[in-house]
Amino acid sequence: MLIRRYAVDEVNAAELLAWLKPYEDYVYRQVGDGNFEGKHSGLKKMISANGVHSFGDDLVEKMVLLIKEELHHFQQVLEIMQSRGIAYANVSAGRYARGMRHVRTYEPQALIDKLICGAYIEARSCERFARIAPYLDNELQKFYISLLRSEARHFEDYLALARQVANEDISARVYYFGEVEAALISTPDTDFKFHSGNPIEEAATAMS
Repeated sequence: MLIRRYAVDEVNAAELLAWLKPYEDYVYRQVGDGNFEGKHSGLKKMISANGVHSFGDDLVEKMVLLIKEELHHFQQVLEIMQSRGIAYANVSAGRYARGMRHVRTYEPQALIDKLICGAYIEARSCERFARIAPYLDNELQKFYISLLRSEARHFEDYLALARQVANEDISARVYYFGEVEAALISTPDTDFKFHSGNPIEEAATAMS
């Protein structure tokens, strides 16, 4: 979304959507077998910034790398699920990402806020992978630990882009979203998911 909204023309946007279509078909339409081997490469050569914004090239470069890594992780998760006989099924989004959407409505502040939100989501993922890993079996533990480096870099990339777009101190805005995010992860939550808040007893019991 960030690439299409802020950095490329219609032709490049269409190329990006076409590249992502096999994944969307599988996730949303149950089309395909979930084998995406060899489909994570080549995107950077296909997509180029439109030159409208000074940050366009950096946004494309960082977000394309993020897309490729996240889709590779998705493939890895599918392979682990298949090896364990777990059928793929869509899971509804929890309140966490929705709760972070205190985004301003004018540019470039809207983009800055979106990037800061992205940074918090990635940083919290990194932290929770690290916290959960010691309690998993060897295969999952190694996999979760392998994700840490990518998540940490994604967090730094989002923040670096936010600072680049703002071209000024964004500490106050980072602090603001930190307060929002802290409330989301520390207050009772009826929906027990990776980024949920404190699970209420009923939700935790249901998951166990």
